[in-house]
Amino acid sequence: MRNLSRYEGIIPAFYACYDENGEISAEGVRALTQYHLDKGVKGVYVNGSSGECIYLSVEDRKKVLENVMAVAKGEMTVICHVACNNKKDSQELAKHAESLGVDAIASIPPIYFKLPEYGIADYWNAMSSAAPNTDFIIYNIPQLAGVQLTTNLYAEMRKNPKVIGVKNSSMPVQDIQMFVADGGEDYIVFNGPDEQFISGRVMGARAGIGGTYGAMPELFLKLDNLIENKDYETARKLQYAINEIIYKMVSGYGNMYAVIKEILRINEGLNIGGVREPLTNLNESDIAIAKEAAMMIQKTKKEFL
Repeated sequence: MRNLSRYEGIIPAFYACYDENGEISAEGVRALTQYHLDKGVKGVYVNGSSGECIYLSVEDRKKVLENVMAVAKGEMTVICHVACNNKKDSQELAKHAESLGVDAIASIPPIYFKLPEYGIADYWNAMSSAAPNTDFIIYNIPQLAGVQLTTNLYAEMRKNPKVIGVKNSSMPVQDIQMFVADGGEDYIVFNGPDEQFISGRVMGARAGIGGTYGAMPELFLKLDNLIENKDYETARKLQYAINEIIYKMVSGYGNMYAVIKEILRINEGLNIGGVREPLTNLNESDIAIAKEAAMMIQKTKKEFL
């Protein structure tokens, strides 16, 4: 049986970090990486949805990963999402990620044109072949990619020995059950939707990768611990509290990640900029929402930690 323990736990999705000109900030990336190290999370998921990957150039994404790895130095698991809307750039990012020593690469399916399943498998296997010594994780997020990972496609991908599992961000928790049952102990499923972390873990997900973890890592670490210790009643209460925070984060005019970055500035003193257009940055009323969410995080910490 494969040892996948380095992937088991809380893995925040890493945020894009910008300077005052809206360009990738090496200093911001390093500061955010150190923040995650200090919080004691299992690892980070770099250049995914939360990292605004589809709005970054290949060189931007390389710069982000290089600065993450310069700080991580093997002290936490690093998974790098390498998908682009063409095979050539995806393979370039996969090769680059392997050269830096990441633990795994990951990929959504190709978006916009609806490809047959054999075309999707070819796309994934092509980037895996560009990083032949690195684990590969399938990223299932049909509500954004427009493509659902089926049991047949997953079976086809498991023929690739570097495939180790699925980051499942589809909303039906039943999907986690199916992927866990299909893969067995040699494969891992990561819970994606933060609002149903407890449900995903109970259904068999052995870890979580989430876009809001970075704003409140201590709360997700506590939630994971409660589930491990089968204290489901307290875990349910904490999940409800986390969800109220998330609902507050998405209640503003600006994009949720713009709100999260303001929360990090308020609670942690991290200044990693806004979001890249066409994502919407904060307006004046959103500042009050971010402050309220930041206070909710602090209050929930006092209650549960």
